[in-house]
Amino acid sequence: MLVDTHCHLDAAEFDGDRETVANAAVRAGVGRIVVPSVERANFGAVASVCRDYSGCVAAYGIHPMYVARAREGDLDALRETILREHPLAVGEIGLDRFVEPRDDVLQEFYFTAQLKVARDAGLPVLLHIRRAIDQILKQLRLCAVPGGIAHAFNGSRQQAEEFIKLGFKLGFGGAVTFPRASRIRELAATLPLDAIVLETDAPDIPPEWIAGGRNTPDQLPRIAQTLADLRGVDVQVIAAATTANAAAVLPRLTRIQ
Repeated sequence: MLVDTHCHLDAAEFDGDRETVANAAVRAGVGRIVVPSVERANFGAVASVCRDYSGCVAAYGIHPMYVARAREGDLDALRETILREHPLAVGEIGLDRFVEPRDDVLQEFYFTAQLKVARDAGLPVLLHIRRAIDQILKQLRLCAVPGGIAHAFNGSRQQAEEFIKLGFKLGFGGAVTFPRASRIRELAATLPLDAIVLETDAPDIPPEWIAGGRNTPDQLPRIAQTLADLRGVDVQVIAAATTANAAAVLPRLTRIQ
């Protein structure tokens, strides 16, 4: 079994064929799909997807690129949703220092507030870290949470090691399939295998063979094969290790029937 630790199956891009996409993932051997929210407005959609499709499990949070639409009351809604829905993580949360325009102060406010929500709930976090890794590591040292996943990791080896020290796994997906992505591929090939989890971020970050198209969770086996080729091991080794890693960092994953 494979675990897709980051897939926005609730996204509008799947409105026309969500059931087909979910069934294709199951046939491909993707036994669990973690579906994170991006704002309060889609908490309900995430919950619905995870009720309707076997193997889908929810995380709830406010994405840094959506904080301009957020209100402080959304944090209360997050706490209430966690108590009601029992998600496996708080996410997708974090910082984004790429997209313009942006409000860095507002991003920091919601990120730090949600770290406290996760800490108080005893939940791991799913982190959006684009061009903000050092700032995120600083906040993680100030507010200890029960680990989590650095989604779409593309930092340095030193930054990877800092996440690992804090109890985090590193998410690798479609970006690792591009031959020119030499730094990411080198990290995927040489970091400790027990630090790596797989993801698609579907419908985004498509792998090399569908570059520019819509990504789907059934692409995960080919991503796993790419990782196996980079590390010179059988793909079953990658499947077993990354599934175990996901279960270790997201303990509620094993409770899903």
